[in-house]
Amino acid sequence: MKKVFLMISMMLVLAVTLFGCATSRELEKVQAQDKVTSAKADQALQDAQVAKAAADVATLKADAAAARAENAVKMAEERENKAAKAEAAFQKSMKK
Repeated sequence: MKKVFLMISMMLVLAVTLFGCATSRELEKVQAQDKVTSAKADQALQDAQVAKAAADVATLKADAAAARAENAVKMAEERENKAAKAEAAFQKSMKK
């Protein structure tokens, strides 16, 4: 019984050893997949860098537009104040 068990165990170990190892063709396939994956990752990194640069430019343009809008609001408020003062002066001169 022990000899049969030992023989079956040895055959299993031999089978696992022979069929469990990767062949050179399989290793080449894995290496090729690794190269493709690396190339895709490099392309994704480049795309991300281009997108970040575009986002930075858009942020600068948005900041400049916001500053111009703020300046326009201030100028409009100043014109409104001047118009109100002119109207008040006109009304005052009309009362005299």
